[in-house]
Amino acid sequence: MSRPQPVRFGMFIMPFHPPTKPLAQSYDEDLELIVRAEELGFDEFWIGEHHTMRYEPIVMPELLIARALGNTSRIRLGPAPVCLNQHHPAHVAGRMAMLDHMSRGRLNLCFGNGSVTADQELFGAVPKEGGAMVLESMDAILKLWTTDPPYEHQGKYWQFRLKDTVDSETQIGFMHKPYQLPHPPISLPGTSLNSCSMKIAGQRGFQPFSHCLVAGNVVADNWRTYAEAAHQAGRVPQPRDWKVARSIFLADTTEEAVRLARTNSLGQNYQYIGRLFDKGLGRRVYKRDQAMPDSECQLDYLMTEQIMAGSVESVLERLLALYEETGPFGTLVLMSYDWDDKRAWLRSMELFAKELMPAFNRAIGTAVEPAGAVR
Repeated sequence: MSRPQPVRFGMFIMPFHPPTKPLAQSYDEDLELIVRAEELGFDEFWIGEHHTMRYEPIVMPELLIARALGNTSRIRLGPAPVCLNQHHPAHVAGRMAMLDHMSRGRLNLCFGNGSVTADQELFGAVPKEGGAMVLESMDAILKLWTTDPPYEHQGKYWQFRLKDTVDSETQIGFMHKPYQLPHPPISLPGTSLNSCSMKIAGQRGFQPFSHCLVAGNVVADNWRTYAEAAHQAGRVPQPRDWKVARSIFLADTTEEAVRLARTNSLGQNYQYIGRLFDKGLGRRVYKRDQAMPDSECQLDYLMTEQIMAGSVESVLERLLALYEETGPFGTLVLMSYDWDDKRAWLRSMELFAKELMPAFNRAIGTAVEPAGAVR
């Protein structure tokens, strides 16, 4: 019987930067963060896409990824998600294939529905049809990546064809295939109980990616929903494919970590997103119990659920409790926010990579530490 594999670790940025910080500085800091993540042994790095948000200012993660490729050599990079309801499928297929070649196969993908109301208005995306648009777009992209011309797609949301101008002699009319065949690894995000995206991921063999904003019981339900759909489709769900994102802030003492997390960009981000929820469907995404009133879904609650702040020892205890609730997963994705206190953020990141993750893997019996090995 093979030994269980250690839980890998990655990082995700939305990103979250104050509108008062110059954009160039924000992008420079995000690039520095990617480089530092690779130096510390992070396996992957994810970047969010938002078009009209001053607090979350990366409109095309692929540009930052392309820039970061020259500064890194090992870490895998990916947009999370590519907002498929806001892009033409052929454009996504072409630029992601190109980026995969530029990365020499270090590209990860997460496909999803962009949910920012202003972005949707800008691109004419109908919110209630976002899920259906993602499905149609994914089907079109995968067909472009796995077939040769002529191409034709006649869907509800997109219609395109490439037939009349295909010329084999001059090699015109051919969509590029990705470097990784048949395509880079694809994840779908899970943000709710009985998640439709988790069902689709299970059915189609994509990787489940549980969001940092949801409570632990929703994370656990993401896996149950995914696994059930996979079994029904005749697939064997693999926990090593499951990514779980969490907001973790570490310091030398729990008192210091809690104090900082409540007031720094981590706590500010959760309160900001709460205000966004208040302008829409309410704070249900945050809740462990849907009967919980929104008025109680404040920072004090979030510090006991979504946010793990403390010393390595105290956060390890909470992380093991989450693992007990969810069952095994393959990658723990650390959320990162603005460097409003660069020293403290780098210290937290180092404690996570050098102390928390090794301790966590030892505790769950998956640590692999051959003599003389250095991660």
